[in-house]
Amino acid sequence: MKKSKLFFLIPYILWLCLFVIAPIILITINAFKGDDGFTLKNFQQFFVNGTFLRMTLNSFWYAFLITLITLLISYPIAYILSQMKNQQFWLLLIILPTWINLLLKAYAFIGIFSKHGLLNNFLRLFGIAPANILFTDFAFIFVAAYIEIPFMILPIYNAICDINPAVIQAAYDLGASKWQTFIKVLWPLSKSGVESGIQAVFIPSLSLFMLTRLIGGNRVITLGTAIEEYFMTTMNWSMGSTIGVVLIVLMVIVMLFTSSDHHHKKEIKL
Repeated sequence: MKKSKLFFLIPYILWLCLFVIAPIILITINAFKGDDGFTLKNFQQFFVNGTFLRMTLNSFWYAFLITLITLLISYPIAYILSQMKNQQFWLLLIILPTWINLLLKAYAFIGIFSKHGLLNNFLRLFGIAPANILFTDFAFIFVAAYIEIPFMILPIYNAICDINPAVIQAAYDLGASKWQTFIKVLWPLSKSGVESGIQAVFIPSLSLFMLTRLIGGNRVITLGTAIEEYFMTTMNWSMGSTIGVVLIVLMVIVMLFTSSDHHHKKEIKL
């Protein structure tokens, strides 16, 4: 039995080594590589140069806004979904957009937000002049939040479904209002799902580059954009790898910060 389990682990281990561990090792080596061999010059340039620091702040700011918006939208949807009938059907509708290629979704929104796009054509019906929506912060955050919403809904929905309905009913029986029940019962017990959702949204949002180009234009500059620039345009792989290593470290910090031990049940005070 153990041998069969180990056999099925082989494809996963190979995939992990080839597509996760090996790239991390390669970019780490490149990050410390200079003309004369080992060097810290790339990291010194990153932390001294104000442009890179502004990119880092921009990345965190956009990731924070995208995560906050998706959380505010996803939590009510996840709760309503957990109370509905035919939950699997509605879950399928939520998951369905994730099956569509990201590039196709980006071009679809270009068709919606462009000057002669669907949205501006609709506004013209009411005599409203075309608005410059594409290549703005609003367009970038809107599209990014739309794409990330399913990844926030699913863990929150699973966490809410795991809550015993008797606990919620007990809170009402003890005289708690709906707001008190949410703050002291529902939110703490579903916090694990919220944390998983934050990780699933915030971490990828730190390194977005395709949407920053196609939807945000040159107005949205993040670390993901910088990595693409150094690897694909200037061909400075050492600096691109340095930014990649910094981004990986930031992602690990975010994961540690948003993780907690959920093996111990929390005491609920009404």
